[in-house]
Amino acid sequence: MAVALEPSLSRAEARLRIAAALERAGIAEARGDARFLLLQLLGLTQTDLALRGNEPIGPAGAEALADALRQRLTGVPVARILGEWEFRGLTFALSPETLVPRPDTETLVETALHLVRNPAPRILDLGTGSGCILVALLDVLPGARGIGLDRSADALSTARGNAIRNGVGNRSAFVQGDWCAAVGGPFDLIVSNPPYIASGVIPTLVEEVREHDPIAALDGGQDGLDAYRAIIRAVTERPALLAAGGALAFEIGYDQAEPVSDLGRQVGLTVEAITRDLAGHPRVVTLRPSFGVTPTDNKVVQ
Repeated sequence: MAVALEPSLSRAEARLRIAAALERAGIAEARGDARFLLLQLLGLTQTDLALRGNEPIGPAGAEALADALRQRLTGVPVARILGEWEFRGLTFALSPETLVPRPDTETLVETALHLVRNPAPRILDLGTGSGCILVALLDVLPGARGIGLDRSADALSTARGNAIRNGVGNRSAFVQGDWCAAVGGPFDLIVSNPPYIASGVIPTLVEEVREHDPIAALDGGQDGLDAYRAIIRAVTERPALLAAGGALAFEIGYDQAEPVSDLGRQVGLTVEAITRDLAGHPRVVTLRPSFGVTPTDNKVVQ
């Protein structure tokens, strides 16, 4: 699709022209996307745009914005165009093998932070992807060390770079493997945002997700629970993975609180809490070994 933006266009005019093109294409967040692309690609702040919106975008800016607009018009998400995304105030590079960090996952990070009892916890992040969960936890917990595990070498390389970029490279390691198989223990905290979408649902996802997110990071098998089964089985078969008083926290789909809780109960784990996200949906299930746990089974945290 041919798109031209003249270098003489002002920043404000470019924003309006990009927004208009996106609106004509039926893109829901056209104005927000246009503003965000302009700010990010030209290295501007909101104040820059407000006070110096009449300055020209210039040749380099015109080329970068035209290329971004072409991609957005073909359905490429803004995060994929930029190649990076912000999560909890930190910036994470993306790759074709990593998911874009989403606000829902902030609920997992917040929940995990409240689970830590050890001032120098060891953390295991299963299916680390971009590393956003582990890096965000290490950023807040200066005494913590952690391991991010993933099947994808590409994802691990991206995660390792993100850890270094965000100042926690010396407290993190990234290991290739299938769930818990490649690591020992004990860990004070095991976190995971595993693939949890049922295979039959994948074709019905919105195009931006279906065509641009790695399917391996989405597809949780026939019922969406394959990864949870594998992780819970590993934790129960290898009790040394969890330290005394340790916890396991899963991000879940909006309708998976009871199925995932049941998987834990079936092997003797206690469901310490089910935490809701900002939209009010169950988003995190916290499990602990049954010994030494305050009986709060089925507690729902608002």
